[in-house]
Amino acid sequence: MNQDLYRAYVSILKEELVPAMGCTEPIAIAYAAALARKTLGALPETADVCVSANIIKNVKSVVVPHTGGLRGINAAAAAGIVAGESDRKLEVLADVSEIQIAEMARYLADTPIRVTPSQSGFVFDIQIRVAAAAHSALVRIAGTHTNVLLIQKDEEILFEQNYAEENRPSQTDRELLTVENIIAFADCVDIQDVKETLDRQISFNTAIAKEGLEGNWGANIGSVLLHAYGNDIHNRAKAMAAAGSDARMSGCELPVIINSGSGNQGMTASLPVIAYAEELQVSKEQMYRALVVSNLVTIHLKTGIGCLSAYCGATSAGCGAGAGVAYLYGGKAYEVSHTIVNAVAINSGMICDGAKASCAAKIASAVEAGLLGMQMQRQGTQFYGGDGILVKGVENTIRNVGRLARQGMAETDREIIDIMISGTPC
Repeated sequence: MNQDLYRAYVSILKEELVPAMGCTEPIAIAYAAALARKTLGALPETADVCVSANIIKNVKSVVVPHTGGLRGINAAAAAGIVAGESDRKLEVLADVSEIQIAEMARYLADTPIRVTPSQSGFVFDIQIRVAAAAHSALVRIAGTHTNVLLIQKDEEILFEQNYAEENRPSQTDRELLTVENIIAFADCVDIQDVKETLDRQISFNTAIAKEGLEGNWGANIGSVLLHAYGNDIHNRAKAMAAAGSDARMSGCELPVIINSGSGNQGMTASLPVIAYAEELQVSKEQMYRALVVSNLVTIHLKTGIGCLSAYCGATSAGCGAGAGVAYLYGGKAYEVSHTIVNAVAINSGMICDGAKASCAAKIASAVEAGLLGMQMQRQGTQFYGGDGILVKGVENTIRNVGRLARQGMAETDREIIDIMISGTPC
């Protein structure tokens, strides 16, 4: 494999598979708020939070970890202001004390926090202005969860960079990803180049999935699946991924390793592959290689869709999981490509209506589609180009998914958001 391409694929995995504490959109608000307070140098007496509609959608219903069960934009901002460690970015709330949780509640009760919708047109936009005495500070994040565009104190700009919606923040070019090259990379990668990244994913995501099964989190979708349908590997793979989401969407304070900016997608792409690897008793090396496939396929699909949209990101991660399991069974580019196309045909209509408990059930559906697509291929059946949005060639079908999500579902996204927030406080 070309060494420049090899290094790019290693970089993509390291850039995407990073730890996060809690649902990433409220955590991004907490990060911006913590950075704003740090810039101000004092506890803010007022805070103004201006966010894009998709941020409102994804923060409205989810529990912010380390807040004592608080939900919503105001809670995320207050948590970041009172207890956030901005240097830790998506782990900004990792070390909150019980005293600080009580302080958050008092701060929310005593401090005006005004939330307004952003008019910038950016899908992902967070602007937080805080003030105390005669001073103010402004922080803006756009595009991705930690992409800081502006840090300003009073009238002095301390940091600023340009951002255009069509350009990703400075990261390795995801357009280099293709299914054929992903498989070639998985076959040849020196495990030491990805081991630390994948070991952390295995450890973190397995731990929160076990907590989701053992505790009482959300709607307990993982436990429901096991109790209703048994402990065979097909069902267990779905239950593990769903259980991780059960815990995470309900405020569990364990970290996860994200994929494409999402913890739910990180768990969906990894946990079914881990479960199947253990069931099939493959070597640790083979599991690593399969996780490379599942993660990179997920990133590849999600690149065309964008960070936030009306298209449920778990769908892409379910395709990734199916691809990773297909690889565990010995599949190469041909088999993985057909698994992806089959899975896309099965489950491309699932909408994203924000982060919440029902995400766990959507994850189970996405994993089911990925596994069914994989089993179809193994048994010699498939969907063909011309069936709905499918066209000949996996890369062409992946491009169609991106077009559907970015362009076709833009109005759907606006309608979903309007339904969710109409007459409802942020």
